[in-house]
Amino acid sequence: MDTKLKILVVDDESRMRKLVRDFLVKNNFEVIEAEDGQKALDIFFEEKDIALIILDVMMPKLDGWAVCKEIRSYSKVPIIMLTAKAEERDELQGFELGVDEYISKPFSPKILVARVDAILRRTNQVTSEDILEAGGIVINKAAHSVTIDGSAIELSYKEFELLTYFLENKGIALSREKILNNVWNYDYFGDARTIDTHVKKLRGKMGEKGDLIKTIWGMGYKFEE
Repeated sequence: MDTKLKILVVDDESRMRKLVRDFLVKNNFEVIEAEDGQKALDIFFEEKDIALIILDVMMPKLDGWAVCKEIRSYSKVPIIMLTAKAEERDELQGFELGVDEYISKPFSPKILVARVDAILRRTNQVTSEDILEAGGIVINKAAHSVTIDGSAIELSYKEFELLTYFLENKGIALSREKILNNVWNYDYFGDARTIDTHVKKLRGKMGEKGDLIKTIWGMGYKFEE
């Protein structure tokens, strides 16, 4: 039998938690709830097998940023942030901390479930085309690992997605719009700065191999050996 994936829903409004829970349960997920940041951390470290976290930014005790920061120091579990005020500053801060997706309130639960599905599909996908190699970089999609000249490097979920997308399209000039659509999904209303922030961090982690990601002025990027 297919075991249900566990999702931790963290929000101080019980009405909001119920709305999200009902939709997720209907879509065959198991849901655990927390009403504040501290409780969320306790549950996260007790449960061990949480597949994804839906996290509200504004909460008592510990806010979403603090929870995200703490979890990120131990785990790459995908995190979707719920934000009431869609401020760019917040979004960029969130991406710096390793948030995978942003959904601003009010949102349609259908969209939320679609996002959860998309992220989990990408993190749990296992196919035979699991190894990508170029310029001394080896990506193992199943293990979600990257090595450069034999040394492992730690990437966030989105940086991993981005690097994978570059290697899958090596030699091809990719516009920012195309990268947003493919790595951040079509329904993500982000902007180019999101991509630039991620590329900058990715290049930094790749050391001198970061130069393989070329900037095409006024357009986007290209990965070239």
